[in-house]
Amino acid sequence: MPGENLTRDEAQERAALLSVDGYEVSLDLRSALGDIEAEPRTFRSVTTIRFRCAEPGAASFADLLAPSVTAVSLNGKDLDPGEVFDGSRIRLEDLRADNELVVDAQCAYSRTGEGMHRFVDPEDGEVYLYTQYEPADSRRVFANFEQPDLKAPFRSEVRAPEGWTVWSNGVGELVDGVWKFAETKPISTYITAFVAGPYHYVTDSYTRTFDDGTTLEIPLGAMCRKGLAPHFDSDDVFLVTKQGLDFFHDHFDFPYPFGKYDQAFVPEYNLGAMENPGLVTFREEFIFRGKVTQASYEGRANVVLHEMAHMWFGDLVTMEWWDDLWLKESFADFMGAFALVGATRFENGWITFANRRKAWAYRADQLPSTHPITADIRDLQDAKLNFDGITYAKGASVLKQLVAYVGQDAFLEGARRYFKRNAYGNTRLGDLLSALEETSGRDLATWSRAWLQTAGVNSLTPQVILSAEGRITELAVLQEAPESHPELRPHRVAVGLYRRDGLRQEGDGSLVRYARAEVDVVGPRTVVEELVGADAPELVLVNDDDLTYCKIRFDENSLATLRERLGDITDPLARALCWSALWNLTRDALMPARDFVGLVLRFAGRESDIGVLQMLHAWAHSALVHYAAPDWRAEGGRLLAQGALKELRLAEPGSQHQLTWARFFATVASDQADLQLLLHLLEGTAKVDGLDVDQELRWAFLEPLAAHGVADESLLAAELARDDTASGKRHQVRCLAARPSAAVKAQAWAQVVESDALSNALVEATIAGFAQPAQRELLAPYAAKYFAAIERVWAERSIQIAMDVVKGLFPSLRDSQETLDATDAWLTAHEDAAPALRRLVLEARDDLARTLRGQACDTAAGS
Repeated sequence: MPGENLTRDEAQERAALLSVDGYEVSLDLRSALGDIEAEPRTFRSVTTIRFRCAEPGAASFADLLAPSVTAVSLNGKDLDPGEVFDGSRIRLEDLRADNELVVDAQCAYSRTGEGMHRFVDPEDGEVYLYTQYEPADSRRVFANFEQPDLKAPFRSEVRAPEGWTVWSNGVGELVDGVWKFAETKPISTYITAFVAGPYHYVTDSYTRTFDDGTTLEIPLGAMCRKGLAPHFDSDDVFLVTKQGLDFFHDHFDFPYPFGKYDQAFVPEYNLGAMENPGLVTFREEFIFRGKVTQASYEGRANVVLHEMAHMWFGDLVTMEWWDDLWLKESFADFMGAFALVGATRFENGWITFANRRKAWAYRADQLPSTHPITADIRDLQDAKLNFDGITYAKGASVLKQLVAYVGQDAFLEGARRYFKRNAYGNTRLGDLLSALEETSGRDLATWSRAWLQTAGVNSLTPQVILSAEGRITELAVLQEAPESHPELRPHRVAVGLYRRDGLRQEGDGSLVRYARAEVDVVGPRTVVEELVGADAPELVLVNDDDLTYCKIRFDENSLATLRERLGDITDPLARALCWSALWNLTRDALMPARDFVGLVLRFAGRESDIGVLQMLHAWAHSALVHYAAPDWRAEGGRLLAQGALKELRLAEPGSQHQLTWARFFATVASDQADLQLLLHLLEGTAKVDGLDVDQELRWAFLEPLAAHGVADESLLAAELARDDTASGKRHQVRCLAARPSAAVKAQAWAQVVESDALSNALVEATIAGFAQPAQRELLAPYAAKYFAAIERVWAERSIQIAMDVVKGLFPSLRDSQETLDATDAWLTAHEDAAPALRRLVLEARDDLARTLRGQACDTAAGS
């Protein structure tokens, strides 16, 4: 659609021309209920915008994505919608110094999670609405100037079906059948929000008394669908919320500025959560229908705190344009982990950060699409794709490095000054750096150029020279960078030396740290003077305590120690760092996949941290599916299934470790005996002491049974009858698409690629079931179909659905040179395709090339 993809240049021109004084938005959502004669189902949206123009007589435009516009008036003059509205923009000419624009439109309800999403609960027929906008979908709900630096106060009102409740950013009140909301502080369009429907809603409150005697009271609310109410542990959500509010008030010295604090857990949500001030939205999967591990509760708490940090980093102070998206996302990612450890029961949050979040960053930073943390965002499609591992996890890792570099007190004082100077405004990188330079006394220009304005990840390797007496005469840290991104950076690192605990018998006991030194690594080789003279180590861990962002490598002696004694490392963070480093070696084709699988089989059963164990399971499965030699996959799968079943039976009955091993066993089961055990566990004719096969675990068992042809359509239909809920429907759709039948695959492909009838959640479920590792030959015909379809899909579907299709259906399981060549041929023939589409294909190509290198490494190890 012309003009739908706003460019940075256009946004800068408009920001120089216009200033917005306020919005009044009136929505009529009564059309959400009842039958309709034709699609799309629409609602009335009337928007009044008061704004100023720096150059009277100039022209500009407002943004709106709507099926139709009923009326437009500018400064009291009626304009012809057919002339001024092109489907995405409203042309505004001959502007005055002070202007008032009124737009009356019919906007469409969404089934893709973008704009005003409408969901019908299959369990009870109830309808639920919510909005999701970032980066630029508020224009699907009301006319506006859709860019982050044109902030304004918002006043809203909503007409809704009788019996519904409506929430927005401000406090709401039902007056004569209309929900009226208090005016907000100046905020960006993308963080305005509405939630409406018969939601289950619970309340609490937070009170804070400050040093000057003033008191802040924040009404708290949390909501979910009525069908999830029996599972909603709102007390724990409120507990973490209050702990977070205490923590951020302690550290930010700026009272929470947005009045109330509602948290809505909504269906068919594309993201983890969204930081709408006063009305944070979350995916409802954070409400757990069955037994989960502490890692799940920790993950939810981290997201709650991440979004809360955004109230200051992102909502109070907002980036000018998406180039500086990291100014909010990197900080929120760092602050989420920082608060998790400092304020909640999840004291091992930095282990999860090192093991899970950084794995996301390392992968993203080695793709051809890697970019500096401060990225070059040319337009909205670029922005949509930059919510990635660089912007979030690498940025947060770099901030953790910055805290080590300037000190925690200086870092937090810099943040406090940044908030106070820029409250309700917009900023760039320099605004933050100037505040941090003041408080730290350091020149951060060089640091910023190295860490924020260049791409790529460095590798740090220890080099140890010993004397004849077995003492260190020199220990150096070697720094390397890939040819594509050759920047060597300053790293503040801790180097740890480990050996067997001297109190234990020879050949037994723990690996413990006996020496540690912090050093600034600069350039290709840095000597750690402090460790000269120390006893010879069995293991040298560069980046001990995870202070910097790098790939950890090992000297030969350390790697040999890990192969034999990885499970003996007592410190859980050190152990997690070693696992992460070994996984990076596997992905880089420096360790055969079968060796990594062997380490998991040997040592994962001793892993105490449940989040680390779950990551090990995911990595081991990925090693088997993608990096193992094709002729070893079957053997590797049998070994993993045998190992998982052994650990399942050894685990403490009813423990979270038992649950985790049960889920992993289901993931890798392929032999008939293993599949029959899963079936018998479902039927109740087999039992594992203490294992509660609840509804969520039943679906986890059913997917491999469906993929291997044991569970047919009738069995899946019976399971849906047992769990006739929205969650059950998503599980059933995934399992149906997993069945090993050419007809099933053709139907799934048609439903996702050739039709837009499925909602975003069911598109996601179908794609998840479609590509099964055991069905490589069955999927062979879809490689050519994929390349024939993706440009049309990108042009015709919403960007969210198009991204899901392009990423999810890439023929990664056709892992051959032939598929790599086909990918290259498409890229060569489509150099003028949308840059965002090409980026996704380039990323998939890189993953495939990495797969082939890993398989070659593993094949060589087995020969």
